[in-house]
Amino acid sequence: MKKLLLPALLILLISSLVYSPLIACTRVVYKGPNGTVITARSMDWKDEIAANLWVFPRGMERNGGVGPLSVKWTSKYGSIISTAWDIATADGMNEKGLVANVLWLAESAYTQFDPKGKKKGLAISLWAQYVLDNFATVKEAVNQLKSEPFVVVSDYIPGTERFTTLHLSISDANGDNAIFEYVKGKLIIHHDPSYVVMTNSPVFDQQLALNSYWKNIPGTVMLPGTNRAADRFVRASYYINAIPQTDNTRVAIASVFSVIRNCSVPFGISSEQEPNISSTRWRSVSDHKNLVYYFETVFTPNTFWVNLKDFDLSPKGKVMMLDLGNNATYNGKTNASFVESKPFTFLGLAE
Repeated sequence: MKKLLLPALLILLISSLVYSPLIACTRVVYKGPNGTVITARSMDWKDEIAANLWVFPRGMERNGGVGPLSVKWTSKYGSIISTAWDIATADGMNEKGLVANVLWLAESAYTQFDPKGKKKGLAISLWAQYVLDNFATVKEAVNQLKSEPFVVVSDYIPGTERFTTLHLSISDANGDNAIFEYVKGKLIIHHDPSYVVMTNSPVFDQQLALNSYWKNIPGTVMLPGTNRAADRFVRASYYINAIPQTDNTRVAIASVFSVIRNCSVPFGISSEQEPNISSTRWRSVSDHKNLVYYFETVFTPNTFWVNLKDFDLSPKGKVMMLDLGNNATYNGKTNASFVESKPFTFLGLAE
């Protein structure tokens, strides 16, 4: 059995090297005592990626952005989200403590969307937002989305020849987790509270196989140290279980930040020979229990946070935005720095 394991491992490692994308991110979930659940993610991107923070109230009317067959809904829950170029939701948490993160997965291949067919469509820019708007728990989301009520519709990143290929992770205040991937045109859902780590390539079941191998090697003796997705998965899996188990929020948040920083890529690193290496641009940490959203970028010296409970999330509440452009610097609680703003337009298919 051991003789077969090493060749299989080498095949997976080579596969992850070949298919690693230009974009690399890490997501990890911490579960401590007394309902302490914290989700962290890094946003790694080869080029600069503009991000702002937005707060959305309940009762917002939305559509899937793909024309007449767009799925339509009214948001049930308010949320705080971080954007990519103010055209998509990349990350966020809703008022029920459900967190959604989208990460790059080069192997993604979505179900074909027929604009003249019968199946509703949802632009990939809205995938995470749909979940935050509609569900309070992972179980609720899985139960509805497994029936595939719509087709996720992807397109090229504006101004590039790069087709958007993402997978979605969700975690909730109960510590439940699910990963949604489209592989060879089929939706695959990995649903289990133990799925606390997700990176990029390879597909999730292969990530689990790689991590199983490393579990036999003591983390205090050796851990893989490169920036590749498979290695970041192993490090995050080890460290998230090695840090203190505590319900002291200050200690828990600091510990989780230390893990996601450990799995980040130093800023400015790039290599023509290894285009899969992407610098970390920003990090978020979501406290499911207290509904506090922490954020830091590479261009500012401070970590700041937002308490979602202190916003008016009723249907009468306002859309609020925190502008992170021009290297804006914030410190501590930043609720007061948000300003009322017109909602951005999610990127969809051209009419």
